[in-house]
Amino acid sequence: MKTRLLPLLLVFTSFAFSQSKLEKIDEIVNEANNNSQLEILAHELMDQIGTRLTGTPQMLQAHEWVVNKYEGWNINSENEQFGQWRGWERGISHIDMLSPWVKSLEGQQLSWSASTKKNGAKGEIAILPTESKEGFENWLKTIKGKHVMVMPAEVSGRPDHDLERWVKPETLDNIRELRMESQNTFGKQLRKTGYGFFNMIKAIENAKPASFITSMWSAGFGTNIIFSPGAYGISSETPTVDISQEDYGLLYRLAESGKKPVVNVNIQSKELGKVPTYNSLGRIEGVEKPNEYVILSAHLDSTGGATGATDNGTGTITMMEVMRILKKIYPNPKRTIIAAHWGSEEQGLNGSSAFVEDHPEIVENIQALFNQDNGTGRVAKINGHGFTEAYRFIGEWLEFVPSEIKDEIETIFPGVPIPRYTYEENGVIRPAGGSSDWRNFVASGVPGFNMTSLDFSYGGYSKYHYTWHTNRDTYDKIVFDDVRSNVILIAILTYLASEEDELMPRTRRVMPIDPRTGKRMEWPTLRVPNRDGNEDN
Repeated sequence: MKTRLLPLLLVFTSFAFSQSKLEKIDEIVNEANNNSQLEILAHELMDQIGTRLTGTPQMLQAHEWVVNKYEGWNINSENEQFGQWRGWERGISHIDMLSPWVKSLEGQQLSWSASTKKNGAKGEIAILPTESKEGFENWLKTIKGKHVMVMPAEVSGRPDHDLERWVKPETLDNIRELRMESQNTFGKQLRKTGYGFFNMIKAIENAKPASFITSMWSAGFGTNIIFSPGAYGISSETPTVDISQEDYGLLYRLAESGKKPVVNVNIQSKELGKVPTYNSLGRIEGVEKPNEYVILSAHLDSTGGATGATDNGTGTITMMEVMRILKKIYPNPKRTIIAAHWGSEEQGLNGSSAFVEDHPEIVENIQALFNQDNGTGRVAKINGHGFTEAYRFIGEWLEFVPSEIKDEIETIFPGVPIPRYTYEENGVIRPAGGSSDWRNFVASGVPGFNMTSLDFSYGGYSKYHYTWHTNRDTYDKIVFDDVRSNVILIAILTYLASEEDELMPRTRRVMPIDPRTGKRMEWPTLRVPNRDGNEDN
């Protein structure tokens, strides 16, 4: 009698548990769709706080904002210091052409660059000479107080996708040949100086120019990638600006034709000494297994070109909204849930690598980590990152996700740890994407999963590059319906990971052969965090 009843009892218990899960998931979906706080969070973070460059007052303000929002939702939170950074605050950038006619130029000071004098630096534009090493060294004697443009102008300011749509095939071929010819000419010109690129920059800098004028066009209309002077080998002691490719081309052509354009560059910033770097941590304590963890991962900092809406404002507000919903719907999780908003990701994943170093007791007991850091699009891919058992857990959890979300997601198991490698599945070698904070956890043996989104011209996989590290990564680029979809997905995965009976095994795959080298790939190692930095690593 008892033997016959046991299977029925198990089936009933399993059914009741599944029904309980579905009811909780329905509540999560309803809260995400009908009481969303995403637009408010995005406005406060991107519009009210703004650019979150490491070491700036705005970055410190963002950390305080995260903690205050969590406290307002009755979620325990703290800013945990892991190091310090060069404190710097951007001021105005006014760049004007004064001759041969007057025009205000579109551009900005590069992050951590030096300022000009109070009223700016007025001077002629100088471009590289073409003839010889002797000519270059003679030219160096003439550039003191001038504004130096090192790179050639773009041949065409039209992106390839626009040209492909409108021009004849022979015209497209011609433009591409001209672009290649321009690059080759610059390479020859560089060799004639007798210097490598970075040694040439150092020689120019020693000649005391008024500034460097750069333009790192992203190959999209109106869009430039904004880095620090160090990306060009320029020290932070020389004022450096980036201007639009349109204005760069204008100045370069005028200088090339002998018209001697004159500009005034007025950029102001403040040096603030060393300031602390933090990770902002929100925590919902587990009641049954409080020393086991589910981690929500998203870096809080941005580069300096815009307000970091899709890199990584969307990831930040996604994880904050997930925490708000879970605190309301699932206030007593089985495992502890931590939302980690990392600092200094853009300088080398410093916040997350410091956390891994500082908290081995957490790292050893993480059930799963979910990371989001590549734009506003719906999650389209989840990689197993080399963990052989990941498919069993992720696959089962996804069954509880609404079909309109789940059916769009490609799962790749077991995958490989770091997506800059290629990997082989079903006999097909496939490229993958970039790296983010989950890397440090995967390197430490933690099942960490990047929520890879649709590209949305972010710059990772498509031919269009409009938001990643650019001057156009702003609030208006966010697609909130897609972010809401990601909130639902990650909230459900987090809930189920917390409720799971067992910890996900950390068994690793045998690494495949890298087709580029013919050698077996190696599991990555943990990055060493920079706890005392100056600008981009």
